[in-house]
Amino acid sequence: MKKIVFGLVGVGRIGVMHATNIAGLQADLNREGIALELRLTDVAQEHARAVADGLGAEFVPSVAALVSSGIHGLVIATGTGTHPELIKAGVDAGIPVFCEKPVAMNVPDSLPVLDYVREQGGVVQIGHQRRFDAGYLAARQAYRDGELGWIHSLRAVTCDMAPPPVDFLATSGGLFRDVSVHDFDILRWLTGREITEVYAKGSNNGDPAIGAVGDVDSALTIVTFDDGTLGSVAASRYNGAGHDVRLEIQGSADSMMVGLDGQAALKSAEAGVAFPAGEPHRTFADRFHQAYRAEMLAFVDLVLGRRENPCTPEDAVAASRVADAAQESLATGAPVRLDTSAAVQL
Repeated sequence: MKKIVFGLVGVGRIGVMHATNIAGLQADLNREGIALELRLTDVAQEHARAVADGLGAEFVPSVAALVSSGIHGLVIATGTGTHPELIKAGVDAGIPVFCEKPVAMNVPDSLPVLDYVREQGGVVQIGHQRRFDAGYLAARQAYRDGELGWIHSLRAVTCDMAPPPVDFLATSGGLFRDVSVHDFDILRWLTGREITEVYAKGSNNGDPAIGAVGDVDSALTIVTFDDGTLGSVAASRYNGAGHDVRLEIQGSADSMMVGLDGQAALKSAEAGVAFPAGEPHRTFADRFHQAYRAEMLAFVDLVLGRRENPCTPEDAVAASRVADAAQESLATGAPVRLDTSAAVQL
């Protein structure tokens, strides 16, 4: 049986989710003759030990010890500010890296990381899990097969049921970089086109502390693509109905909506319509459980050399470039043009 070992850095909320998913892949991989082991570390060592014990994983006391311990893949689930140096550490060790989005806090901080990865010949997959969601995959295929005709409108929605702690928001980069960046990525990925202009507005009607740390709790971004197609990206920290992630694609031949399932966080105002009748999704981990699992399976395949990189650092920085422009538009009150030649060079 072939053995591969993953090392994971960071056992906060999303790190524990990734660690749990990695441990849960073992049964499927066993059928392929692959044994997957997990080692993990975190500066909160006692918590990391407890997580490791609960998953049958091995605790390692430091990042340096983890990277040098003979692992075959490095999973980074730490705060954004630590991503650049951890990516470089994995690349320096010649280890394929999976890193939660984004590459860095903003595009200027990301570009040196891209250069470093290229120069060293590193392999880095960035975590944009929606690329592995069955609905988004089906919509992308329908568009590419010509079933929708040409697209005239795209409407994306991402709304959390409740905001995360304000201390997280103070370092998240803002609603566009933390939430809407997923929509910016999926719109580029689905259409295969570049976003050339954004115009963003935001509001604060919830906790005043969110505004006090420089963020907004709700926002709307109008995007224009390089072929003139229009789209909107709505986001909110306050959606009491549940965690709401949808994408409406309207084409000249047909229309399609991702996320309109029995657990969608909305109600119909029409008489006699009971759909959706299921319990709404409450968190992103609930909504994208299967996508996160498929994303980590893709990283296994990347480590084994069985597939191309499904989300490169260049992909992630292109989405971050749109998020940065949305943040600029919010600050200035004016549309912001994006340099598409720069996007092509990423």
